[in-house]
Amino acid sequence: MRISGRTFLGAAALLVSAAALSAQTPFDVFFNADKLSAMIAKAKNERKPDQGNFVQPLWAFPPYHASLEYRVHGIDTPPNVHEQDKEIIYVVQGACKLTMGGHLRNEHRTNAANRQGTAVDGGTSQRISKGAWLVVPENTPHSFTEIEDTFVIISLHVPKDGAAK
Repeated sequence: MRISGRTFLGAAALLVSAAALSAQTPFDVFFNADKLSAMIAKAKNERKPDQGNFVQPLWAFPPYHASLEYRVHGIDTPPNVHEQDKEIIYVVQGACKLTMGGHLRNEHRTNAANRQGTAVDGGTSQRISKGAWLVVPENTPHSFTEIEDTFVIISLHVPKDGAAK
């Protein structure tokens, strides 16, 4: 079954809406193709030449948050582990190699809930492209490498137990 970007965005908005919309209107979480295109254009124009990942928030209803992430060919971003969140990813544009599992090489802590490294040793690699969506479980090393041209994802972080903390 193939799920369109519009369907994914709608499902993500419903998930968050049901959990945390007490002070929000439905239009605060609505994103259509025009708004996403404008965010991609902004990332293309404002990304610094050496910046591997240009991240823009879509919305946040703590403990849930979603971002648009924009990456380009030739600049790999450090692999990471989110200890307390699973990450639901929808590929909006482009393709890359995703590696999940294994362990981080030269691991260091970036904050209380996340670690980064210089590479992922072991794990399973697969090419992902526009239209794919996947879940990276909490405590799972993952990296995006071999970016083909421009790679854009929507990333939704959900607490590991699925409930507010």
